[in-house]
Amino acid sequence: MNPQPLVFVSGTLPGNSVEQLFGCFNVVRGESGIRSAEFAACRERVEALVALVTDRIDEALLATLPRLRIVANVAVGVDNIDLAACARRGIVVTNTPDVLTEATADLAFGLLLSAARRIAEGDRLMRAGGFSGWTPTFMLGTRVHGMTLGILGLGRIGQAVARRARGFGMHVLYTQRTRLSEEMERALGAAFVPALDEMLARADAVSIHCPLTQETRHLFSRERLARMKPGSVLVNTARGPIVDEAALADALAKGPLAAAGLDVYEEEPRVHPALLTRENVVLAPHIGSADRASREAMAGMAIANVMRFLSGEPPVSQVTMGR
Repeated sequence: MNPQPLVFVSGTLPGNSVEQLFGCFNVVRGESGIRSAEFAACRERVEALVALVTDRIDEALLATLPRLRIVANVAVGVDNIDLAACARRGIVVTNTPDVLTEATADLAFGLLLSAARRIAEGDRLMRAGGFSGWTPTFMLGTRVHGMTLGILGLGRIGQAVARRARGFGMHVLYTQRTRLSEEMERALGAAFVPALDEMLARADAVSIHCPLTQETRHLFSRERLARMKPGSVLVNTARGPIVDEAALADALAKGPLAAAGLDVYEEEPRVHPALLTRENVVLAPHIGSADRASREAMAGMAIANVMRFLSGEPPVSQVTMGR
């Protein structure tokens, strides 16, 4: 009789989806993920890995996992995984699209509102006892209603942000490699701009929703940030390395940016020291998908992908093909 396949679950997942694995498979959990002693003790037997975005699945790690057949990433982005290396080894990679779309769009809009209207800054001021009374010029911010919003990447999350923007009477611009259909553009109230630099020059606020790739790493460089509209706001809920944090800190200090809202960082969990001292940046601790329902749905999809695959069925959301 063949032993049950071993599934390693990285960290603690919300909800009870992991319990579905018990009885069907051999399950090992490691509180500190692939850096844990539990993982080291079983790695040669692992056939399925439920990975977190903090787990780096690269060639060196894969070489120590001779029986690995599937990596189920509890995230939409898969930049923490060497997809080419997995493909060469015939390892299936899955992700968790759709279930976190609305939660991340909510946070992106929350960061925009907080940064533009100086809400987080005002909260800090109140707690420090710095509010001495209302005046006509006190803590003037940027109007959000009616602004021109530029969206980099009009995929699931970008489209959800565009839908929210309509409720604020915004003019929505977007740019990406492939233009959407005219029907979709009309439904979203979004206008296509072929070049990123053109969109940056026209937008009062820019929200980033593209994947992290070699092409998008430091896409928002010092030179590109300098091309943004004076007084504009930058929001990033995608991946930290898309923005050069040192250059962003300078753009917030010297212009052209008025404010920024960030949920992701270049060297997470570290934040560039120059950003920590800026009052005009809102810093969230990577909580884009962190409402309970979304996180439980992400865990459930990852576990479903593993269960289906190990049972001989196609996963729900497959990124790379296996053997």
